[in-house]
Amino acid sequence: MIKLTRHLRIREVLLVGASFLCSTPIFSQGIVASAAPGFDVASTSIAHGQIDTISYYSKTVGVNRKAITYTPPGYSKNKKYPVLYLLHGIGGDEKEWLNGGKPQVILDNLYAAGKLEPMIVVMPNGRAMKDDRATGNVMSRDKIEAFSTFEKDLLNDLIPFVEKNFHVYSDREHRAIAGLSMGGGQSLNFGLGNLDKFAWVGGFSSAPNTKSPEQLVPDPKKAKEMLKLLFISCGASDNLIVNSKRTHDYLVKTDVPHIYFIEPGFHDFKVWKNGLYLFSQLLFKPVDPSTFSKYNVTDSQAIK
Repeated sequence: MIKLTRHLRIREVLLVGASFLCSTPIFSQGIVASAAPGFDVASTSIAHGQIDTISYYSKTVGVNRKAITYTPPGYSKNKKYPVLYLLHGIGGDEKEWLNGGKPQVILDNLYAAGKLEPMIVVMPNGRAMKDDRATGNVMSRDKIEAFSTFEKDLLNDLIPFVEKNFHVYSDREHRAIAGLSMGGGQSLNFGLGNLDKFAWVGGFSSAPNTKSPEQLVPDPKKAKEMLKLLFISCGASDNLIVNSKRTHDYLVKTDVPHIYFIEPGFHDFKVWKNGLYLFSQLLFKPVDPSTFSKYNVTDSQAIK
């Protein structure tokens, strides 16, 4: 009888322990450190992803449009991948990240270090108009309006094309959007405005096209429930930091978890490359919101 009672107690302890493990979130990572020197230097001794140009028909614009894709090292059509849509700035096009940011090099190095979840990256032209070249007056009204029109092109034309032609997941949990400057504003506008489409949103040095915080997040409770990660970064000496800070302040006030990362720097690729370096490592993995507030303390403690 004593042996039976002891056996039952041990069994109860084991069951309680198993239940605790199942109900307790298990996080795969802590704080992601800023990029170290050499993070954007190409290496011939590691595997490389593939850069390609795709052409898709845009019903929104009425023409064929181009985008750049990056498929990870070891890409296989026998498995599914999540997707990151990576957007450019007001003076760029689908090639701006490649020309100034070396995303393929940054990502290749991160894959070699075992720090990334395999994903496809799509770099589109965020200026949704028939002549979408970054020529002439890039601040003209029609070109500015074309950045807003891109939301329809993205949701109704580009994403369906990618999901038809690549072996990717089609749910929001496996779809991310991020961008620099004008593209950062687009990412916040489109990502937070379509939480049924995106669970991962990042804005690097977001420009004045960024909607007011109240428009971005009209329902904080819904945003808190649906977002996997909201990442906002900027250079401390960037004149456009006001756009990021007002969003951050509102998110703090409404208790919406997010990373607000301010680092020494201006409105340039030094900041944007580090944004991609940090953001990409957090994507499509379990994330611990309790670590979010530690980013700006760690990396901007010397900034007044």
